[in-house]
Amino acid sequence: MGFARTCSVALVGVEGVVVEVQADLEPGVAAFALVGLPDKSLIESRDRVRAAVVNSGGEWPQKKLTVGLSPASVPKGGSGFDLAVACAVLGAAERIDPRELSDLVMIGELGLDGRVRPVRGVLPAVLAAADAGYRQVVVPEKTVAEASLVPGVSVLGVRSLRQLIAVLTDEPVPEEEEDNATAEGRPDSLLAGLTVPGTGLGAERMGGDRLPDLSDVAGQYSARRALEVAAAGRHHIFFLGPPGAGKTLLAERLPGLLPRLSPKESLEVTAVHSVAGALPPGQPLVDRPPYCAPHHSATMASLVGGGSGLPRPGAVSLAHHGVLFIDEAAECNARVLDALRQPLESGYVVVARAAGMMRMPAKFLLALAANPCPCGRHGTLGGGCECRPSTIRRYRARLSGPLMDRVDLRVAVEPVARSELLSLAQSAETTAEVAERVRAARDRAAARLADTPWSTNSEVPGHELRTRWHVAPGAMAQAEHDLETGLLTARGMDRVLRVAWTSADLAGHDRPTAEDINWALELRTGIRRGVPLAAAGVR
Repeated sequence: MGFARTCSVALVGVEGVVVEVQADLEPGVAAFALVGLPDKSLIESRDRVRAAVVNSGGEWPQKKLTVGLSPASVPKGGSGFDLAVACAVLGAAERIDPRELSDLVMIGELGLDGRVRPVRGVLPAVLAAADAGYRQVVVPEKTVAEASLVPGVSVLGVRSLRQLIAVLTDEPVPEEEEDNATAEGRPDSLLAGLTVPGTGLGAERMGGDRLPDLSDVAGQYSARRALEVAAAGRHHIFFLGPPGAGKTLLAERLPGLLPRLSPKESLEVTAVHSVAGALPPGQPLVDRPPYCAPHHSATMASLVGGGSGLPRPGAVSLAHHGVLFIDEAAECNARVLDALRQPLESGYVVVARAAGMMRMPAKFLLALAANPCPCGRHGTLGGGCECRPSTIRRYRARLSGPLMDRVDLRVAVEPVARSELLSLAQSAETTAEVAERVRAARDRAAARLADTPWSTNSEVPGHELRTRWHVAPGAMAQAEHDLETGLLTARGMDRVLRVAWTSADLAGHDRPTAEDINWALELRTGIRRGVPLAAAGVR
């Protein structure tokens, strides 16, 4: 009787669970049983592993073989267990010393020819292994850079099962030839399983290496300043205006105003994108805020996460620490949009399914855009809107009050004037110039919140703002009046305070003034307060 064990990792959402892969050989009729709650793709690994071992020069044991995946209560799926299963079998057959396998974590899919193919979710898998105390992992060669992002873990990248066997048995490591397609300049077939097309990501890749720049936007000074406030304080923003006014143009430039991700944030974002198959090839670490723009016909499962079996990350998780932009928001299903309310408050989403429950990160900056009416011409000069008032009310009511109550900035985007659009002497600020002011404002907020669990103004609870950090005397008069008349809710008052602090940070004020408060009220309610932009702290 032969027995060997090694380890791999099962992914449950964006978190990993270390799984012990045990192989047991007993005398009897040759058979291969795989137990431990595997899914269909994992059950098929029996044929992949057998062919890979034989084609790698090994001998498949002609005995009763049982491979167990423990803990058996954790659902397991995918092809990432192939490498661990093959090595456990070879250890039980004494082709490999079982003692060499017990402290290793192996992740990778096997081709029938023995090549080790990369799989999605390597980073969260290695993070789980490190948290469990393992210090040596074996991964496909193509994902070594991603796995090496985890500190304190020794990473071995292999191109084939034959190479791994040689390393574990102290034999000369054979050289594996490069794939012919790669040598001829064609796409590498081994990378096909790492990315899933159609994720809705990639504003930073829309124009190749060039990011969309704010200087491309003609006019729209109020909307540009609101965009700056949204980036500085991480405030949710809503653009309302006719088609062609520049709503989408503005939203696409919002990620460029955000500061680069911290090392901790980069690991979180990269882990989510790795699991979802949205990690660009050749880019093992996402260091820029992501941008996700799902179509307005997106389903609830695609937006908040879900799918058959264990849930998968949705758009809210793919936009973690970045921007989630929903264009034509009034055309979206109302129930789908209202599903955003919980992650907007908590910063994560909990998806429950019959196969299990999963908590996924969803701390994003929401940007919404909508037309004023079904035809889009309501309120425009010479627009000729023929929509009935009741039709316009129903159209705008698709954006529910509870959802809009969580949006701090509501900006009316007017059509661009001819003089602004055709002016050749226009010198609009670039993204880099505005991003520098945003960075300075965030630094001021971070210094003020240094001894707290918060880092941006949008995260500070209203109670703390009212009791711990006070505004200028008399500055809240207009906001208190709006609260008494029902124009503001209690949540709305808190959000006005947060925006006012961001306005003060941009202007370099020690605390918000009446002008800062009134401008925040104007951005939230849409009612003009007669506050010039310069007085509100934006230049």
